[in-house]
Amino acid sequence: MMTARHTLTDRLCIILGTDDPAEKAGQTRQLVADWHGGRITGIGTATPPDRPGRPDLPELKPTRDVPRRRIGPTPGGRIALLHAIAHIELNAIDLALDMACRYTDAALPRAFFDDWLGVADDEARHFLMLSERLAGLDAAYGDLPAHDGLWQAAQETAHDLLARLAIAPLVLEARGLDVTPAMIDRLREVGDDASADAFAIIMHDEVGHVGVGKTWFDYACGLQRLDPVSTWHRLVGTYFRGPLKPPFNITAREAAGFAAAFYQPMSERSDLFAPPTEAG
Repeated sequence: MMTARHTLTDRLCIILGTDDPAEKAGQTRQLVADWHGGRITGIGTATPPDRPGRPDLPELKPTRDVPRRRIGPTPGGRIALLHAIAHIELNAIDLALDMACRYTDAALPRAFFDDWLGVADDEARHFLMLSERLAGLDAAYGDLPAHDGLWQAAQETAHDLLARLAIAPLVLEARGLDVTPAMIDRLREVGDDASADAFAIIMHDEVGHVGVGKTWFDYACGLQRLDPVSTWHRLVGTYFRGPLKPPFNITAREAAGFAAAFYQPMSERSDLFAPPTEAG
């Protein structure tokens, strides 16, 4: 049970350990309200769990074994797509909460915690919105298998704030900016405006999330007097199984403050990446 006496990291750990996704999303939104309302006593130093709480379903499979999602006029493909994005959003809640909990020793200002709690609040809202949309199609989160790639990336970068910032928002979330517009267009083509509208909300918010990641990546580089572009290339080459895949949504990436000088070279030069056995 959470109380106002808990520090921020105490409460983050409790929420991270929560198994039920809807409860986790609701607790996240309440935590953010309490943080902004001054009802939390301090940041604290509690250590987050290595793995967040998860329900028994969905079954987690290797990425290659999760069926591809094809959007068509029948509900099946759209349900699969909504389920996959709901799974991403649940992981994104945990990634944002973990970001605000794990790196309390990195000389970060309160604005860092404000920003990542704001991201977590958005991701919780997205998850609940997609869960409602799935219910409208007589489906639910957990009905289909999913993969664990996002949290594997989190585990591989847990020891290094710069690596986490380089990969989670600036590779994985930035990729969403590239692929979501086509999903929205296809959903509208098959007449599913409700799902398309939900994806448009997510797309709008994700531009801001990539911007938050870029802001704090630059800040952390500044603390260590590192060049952001070459540092990002080094970290992505180490922790991501590349190369990065174009086409890129340059307009959305620029709106997030993420210049092509970062990602364009990574799509063209495989020698910038470590062999898979060295990554992580």
